[in-house]
Amino acid sequence: MRIVLAFALVQSLLLAAGQLFLKMGLGRMTDVSLSWKFIASQLGNWPLAAAGGCLGGATLLWVYMLKRFEFGLVYPMTSLGYVFGILAAAAVFNEHIPPTRWIGVALVILGIVLIAK
Repeated sequence: MRIVLAFALVQSLLLAAGQLFLKMGLGRMTDVSLSWKFIASQLGNWPLAAAGGCLGGATLLWVYMLKRFEFGLVYPMTSLGYVFGILAAAAVFNEHIPPTRWIGVALVILGIVLIAK
């Protein structure tokens, strides 16, 4: 069970980091278009590259987890991504997190503990 939780933690951290980098990369853009000029202008946007790396790594790990473990066990554990997302919103973007969201985070963690038992 510990190995499943360890994989779920890493996979969820990669997902949350990917979304964090995506948000940062989008903040560097002034406009979005489907042109070669726009694509070339984004080649130096390192947060977008980091987002792709994190999300790609999370996907590869997810494939491994789906192949090796029970779906009903690993899929609910991906909700750890919500916990890491809230923490990143508060720590990186200085967003105010209302008490109701912290209660939701606690419930998600409680749910994961119950599923892991």
